[in-house]
Amino acid sequence: MNTDITASTKPEYPVIDRNPPFTKVVGNFNTLDYLRFVTITGVSVTVGYLSGIKPGIRGPSMVTGGLIGLMGGFMYAYQNSAGRLMGFFPNDDEVARFNKK
Repeated sequence: MNTDITASTKPEYPVIDRNPPFTKVVGNFNTLDYLRFVTITGVSVTVGYLSGIKPGIRGPSMVTGGLIGLMGGFMYAYQNSAGRLMGFFPNDDEVARFNKK
């Protein structure tokens, strides 16, 4: 079974890198990616704290929620950045930046 998105869907926008490496994707994070990353993490910390029913469990619950939010926020930002590089999301800024080089 082929799970490669590029095998089933054609990019709608200019392709900058068909298979971008990790460092290029993370280096391509923009302000909105960081904002989403921090927001998801912050909301997860708050939900983790509020879901701790007993006072002794609030701290560990908050840390667990924060770690889950940190990973989820990073994966969401990574997905958006990689999608722009591969041409699946609007990428006007990336096209202008990478065509100058």
